[in-house]
Amino acid sequence: MKVNIFNLQGNVVGEIDLPKVFQEQIREDLIARAVLAIWAARRQPYGVDVMAGKRTSAHYHGVRRARWTMMGRDLARLPRLHGKIAPHLMWRARFAPMVKGGRRAHPPKVEKIWRVKINKKERRKAIRSAIASTACKECVLARGHKVEKVEKLPIVVDDEIQKIKKTKDLAEFLKKINLSDELERIKVRKIRAGRGKVRGRRYKIKKGPLIVVSKDEGISKAARNLPGIDVCLVKNLNAELLAPGTVCGRLTIFSRSAMESLK
Repeated sequence: MKVNIFNLQGNVVGEIDLPKVFQEQIREDLIARAVLAIWAARRQPYGVDVMAGKRTSAHYHGVRRARWTMMGRDLARLPRLHGKIAPHLMWRARFAPMVKGGRRAHPPKVEKIWRVKINKKERRKAIRSAIASTACKECVLARGHKVEKVEKLPIVVDDEIQKIKKTKDLAEFLKKINLSDELERIKVRKIRAGRGKVRGRRYKIKKGPLIVVSKDEGISKAARNLPGIDVCLVKNLNAELLAPGTVCGRLTIFSRSAMESLK
């Protein structure tokens, strides 16, 4: 299968054969496993203070016929405060999980292992499968990308794209290859529902095109001010970049040298 090679003016300057990796079977289950493994590896262990709720002098003694006893007082048999303390705290229960100021019964522990294991061959096959999904127009449309005006996928561009350093030049190039609707789509952002609004992630931003290059000569600087657009070196491709949210079929733009290196 051949696809066209575009220059920065949006004109066709040649053709290139797609590498064999684009004939890989699309395995959505493997892609999801690989993405979840990346997410799990990014999680930071957390836990509570091991002494939380335990820093107290409360204790229980139920010896009968003793000077200080807690028997026969119509009190539950719990560790309680007593002695030379404030009167309003006398006989207050502490330490137990079910009382005010007590410890947690089963708190989160830092020993928990969040990492999810995935076989090396499965992870590599997932990446190949995700690369193949970028050439499937049905998959790209199902993700919500506006590529109705694009004839063939993936989009291959001359290596001059790697030297773009200004955001407006990159935006003009995307319009010339019939991706103006895609630019309008990624500009729309929605306010997140829930508590995330006050935790530094107020808006939900759509994922736009992924630009894959063999050498970064300024393209990452040009793309960082366009929402949803990512730039990646071909050697650093992974399942999360190619299938954000475990959904395959991301709109991908390859430079000519990056496409040849996939062979």
